[in-house]
Amino acid sequence: MSTALLLFPDLALILIGCLLRRLSGPGLPLGVSFSAEVWPGIERLVYFVLFPALLFSASLRSRLDSSSTLPMLWVSIGVVLIALVAVWLARWILKPDARDFASLQQCAFRFNTYIGLALAQRLSGDAGVAQLAIIVAFAVPLCNALAVLPLASHSGGNLFVQLLRNPLLVATGAGLIGSTLGIELPEPVMALLNRMGQAAVALGLLSVGAGLNVSGVAGSRWLVGVVTVIKVVLVPACALWFGTLVGLQADMLATVVLFAALPTASSAYILAIQMGGNGPLVAAAITVSTLSAMITLPVWLSLVR
Repeated sequence: MSTALLLFPDLALILIGCLLRRLSGPGLPLGVSFSAEVWPGIERLVYFVLFPALLFSASLRSRLDSSSTLPMLWVSIGVVLIALVAVWLARWILKPDARDFASLQQCAFRFNTYIGLALAQRLSGDAGVAQLAIIVAFAVPLCNALAVLPLASHSGGNLFVQLLRNPLLVATGAGLIGSTLGIELPEPVMALLNRMGQAAVALGLLSVGAGLNVSGVAGSRWLVGVVTVIKVVLVPACALWFGTLVGLQADMLATVVLFAALPTASSAYILAIQMGGNGPLVAAAITVSTLSAMITLPVWLSLVR
């Protein structure tokens, strides 16, 4: 089966989420309401309950070799830093509004965990999810710090405390500790976690689609375009090159390229709003990045399959 067809169910869920949000409500084609008020609750359920269950179970079952895991991590962290350098070079050339740039620069290196875990599960099963969970555990603190620093003057929040309370990091860490100690949960418990993980994938992708919105892009099209190219073209190209250069195993190379090719995290919008940034602009950039990745992701993954 081709990579595009393999990814079709997950990408189709994003489009379904978009249609549910746009076409539901009184007087609209679907009639029943899936309005803006519905989705925040679904997102909280996925973020705090369902995805942690998926990450914990995959990490608990993982048996990763540190000698091969470390190069995978180095490549992943390296491409994040390349994206950071590239977007700051773009600032020097484009000279955008300072607030707009502080809000938008995070879109060059942050990644959508929902889409990543869904595709990792489909492409490589639990092994792929476990590998991506390791990358997430290291990349999330780095990306969050890099995203917060330019906006720090607008907020007094404690980044370290936020990271310690991040449910995705806590679940991954707990699973890895359990794997290291050789802990095995009863089969009914693992079956429950698997069911929760399946629900996380579907609901997470529907939520991504429901959040698509391009209305805030006016006036900053060049900056949004450059950030999108960095995220879905430059970063995965570097990941593929570096991963091949250091001799990553085929499955780990595929995971690294998947991580690098993911669109921007939808939580970038929340961060921009909370820290006094330009939320509508970030929402537009997330949408452009997600729609672009639906085209570029199958291409990048076809190169490593």
